[in-house]
Amino acid sequence: MKDDIDSVDFSSKMTKMRLPKIRLAKTSDSKPLAEFGARTFDETFGPSNIPEDMEAYLSTNYNPEQQLTEILDPNLITLVAEWDGNIVAFSQIRHNQMANSSLGEIPVELWRFYLDRSWQGSGFAYVLMDHTLEAASQLGGSIWLSVWEENIRAIKFYKKCGFLEIGKKDFWLGQDQQTDRVLMMHLKVHFE
Repeated sequence: MKDDIDSVDFSSKMTKMRLPKIRLAKTSDSKPLAEFGARTFDETFGPSNIPEDMEAYLSTNYNPEQQLTEILDPNLITLVAEWDGNIVAFSQIRHNQMANSSLGEIPVELWRFYLDRSWQGSGFAYVLMDHTLEAASQLGGSIWLSVWEENIRAIKFYKKCGFLEIGKKDFWLGQDQQTDRVLMMHLKVHFE
């Protein structure tokens, strides 16, 4: 896996441009990663959820201690993208079996994938996704993710990346039971 990217030729619309550097998370990233994760999660989902449920989820999942635990977990890979010394995106993949009666075991989960609003629509999400899928391909032949059914923009993005919808699952945000769509991809197809 490449340690960083300096320029990519996206298409005739986008010429070579300077992009954030993508790298593996370090222990020193735990605090800024917690702050970035909480902010982007709140920006994306806060307006559609009650504050108490958001606070319960954010305090458990996006604190420096939790992020440090995740960075050190050998079954989890965290990639961060930096721009001018600040985290502007991150993704996490983990060994997390999902049983599907028609597909068997899918060993790798794309657990988190977040971009700062200033980078959304720039094409950089596809660059981060390529790095994420490259890392995932080292862990297994297929990858799955779950995404809130009301997050239409994310669902469209994942489908453009080659993920296929295969079902639904429950997701708890605080006391609120929500429905996530489950999508998957065979990584061999992505990298052939």
